Amino acid sequence: FYINMHKHIPNLFVFLDHYDKHLFKNNIKNIGIIYRNYNKSKNVKELIKITSECKKKRLPIFIANDTKLAIKVKADGIYIPAFNKRKQFKNLENRNFKLLGSAHNQKEINEKILQKCEAIFLSPLFYIKKRKSFLNIHKFNLLVNSNNSKFFALGGINEKNIIKLNLLNIRGFAGISIFKKKTGLRKAGFLKNNLF
Repeated sequence: FYINMHKHIPNLFVFLDHYDKHLFKNNIKNIGIIYRNYNKSKNVKELIKITSECKKKRLPIFIANDTKLAIKVKADGIYIPAFNKRKQFKNLENRNFKLLGSAHNQKEINEKILQKCEAIFLSPLFYIKKRKSFLNIHKFNLLVNSNNSKFFALGGINEKNIIKLNLLNIRGFAGISIFKKKTGLRKAGFLKNNLF
């Protein structure tokens, strides 16, 4: 069963910076792939491999912060990180690209709405090593309920705290490590069937 990307956005997303054969071996439904590699030397061959696998599995793929690359590999859309403040993404309407964005606070949520993002990844929900602070359940819900957008949880989600996503008013969630573990995948599948 394939969800047409021009009508829907998946409930689960995984961030990749390189090809991961284990991820594509798992038959998770309703998942999107976000290719996020901010290194100067992007491996286009590897990205083409990822894109090809996505097309085979009928998984939508989004390219982070690189419109030209997204057009080159015929991606389904663009992922606009919080640090990208550009107001316009030219010529994307004609290509049926979906725009997704990330934000950490109300100011960045406003920026993503102005950039016409159809969904916003709000982060970090839980503790992660690279940031001093995190939103947690209360502040996360406060931001979500104050804005009329589709929100996804991101940041620090693991097998121990994934059940807390039941307390959030979200469309879905995104992660990195949880999708690479067999136990994480099972729990993510359980969550998808019960929540989303």
